[in-house]
Amino acid sequence: MSEEILNTDINASYAAAIERSKKLEDDLIKNPKKYRVLTGDRPTGLLHIGHYFGSLQNRVRLANLGVPTMILIADYQVLTDHDAFDKISQNTKQLVIDYLAAGINPEKQDVIIYPHSYIPEANQLMIPFLTLISNSELSRNPTVKEEIQSAGLTNVNAGMYTYPVHQAVDILFCKGNVVPAGKDQLPHIEMARTIASRFNKKFCTDMGKEPVFPLPEVLLSKTPMILGLDGSQKMSKSRGNAIMLSATEDETAKLIKKAKTDQERNITYDPVNRPEVANLLMLISLCTGEAPEAIAARIGDGGGGMLKSILTEAMNEKLKPLRAERARLEQDPEYIRKVLNDGVKKAREIAVKTLDEVRERMNMVI
Repeated sequence: MSEEILNTDINASYAAAIERSKKLEDDLIKNPKKYRVLTGDRPTGLLHIGHYFGSLQNRVRLANLGVPTMILIADYQVLTDHDAFDKISQNTKQLVIDYLAAGINPEKQDVIIYPHSYIPEANQLMIPFLTLISNSELSRNPTVKEEIQSAGLTNVNAGMYTYPVHQAVDILFCKGNVVPAGKDQLPHIEMARTIASRFNKKFCTDMGKEPVFPLPEVLLSKTPMILGLDGSQKMSKSRGNAIMLSATEDETAKLIKKAKTDQERNITYDPVNRPEVANLLMLISLCTGEAPEAIAARIGDGGGGMLKSILTEAMNEKLKPLRAERARLEQDPEYIRKVLNDGVKKAREIAVKTLDEVRERMNMVI
């Protein structure tokens, strides 16, 4: 298949995903209990403002709507391309602190937080799922190719290679039918749909039984990709261009002061020609709700100094409640462990039930 045809197919698929996502968003509001969201993070380090605006706020919104939500801490997947296994436990607990500080509340919301290494029944689905996907399909996955390139891997382990199948396990064990994600994750979600469809067809439909797995849909993020403070790459702790949620007000001010802008004094919102300035304006907009064009007009000839000053004030004000709650939770490690242990118990109950169904469909009940 030529690159031109491949790009056409990808664009057509993305356009279709946008339409389905719009319809899904409308129905989530009307029928929240019809769905189960699967979302999460790999415990590779502290979360930053890109995570907060890009995913955490939306998770809180969905949970407050009453949508049942599974928040996965993908600790096994850290092993595929990171050597930070010595910090997985610490990072897992820090993720939980960030989730709770951002507004996730498992005691009041239908939310389960858990690491997938503690759900053995779910991970048992890897074997049957691997039999439903070919090596060539795994090799073609563009997201895996990008992740391999980004991590600078020259020797790709089988865990990385089968990463999309494990992600399908994470989505399908709990019968998740909504996955909040960006465009780059569409190939992973499509593979989960393929696996669910093939399992249902092979082990259910032809035998006159009800399907086991739903076909998950993507809920596309409405937040544009947030660039790092260098203005040229996606925000990432490893690139040193991020503001961590755990940063103090002074640390935030120092980081923003170093943020890249450009030589032009008059501030305008022009993402194409002035990406660094546009990114800082977008960050202010995400903090205050004011349109980036209006912010730019208000700053005018105030230049980069005024732009950074406004961003610092807006960011620190926006994160003040989160940081206060974060500091409180840091002093209560027993509660963090309780949240995780409660989540593991509930997730395993779901996984046991699904695995029993899978065994029954595959004629493996003894």
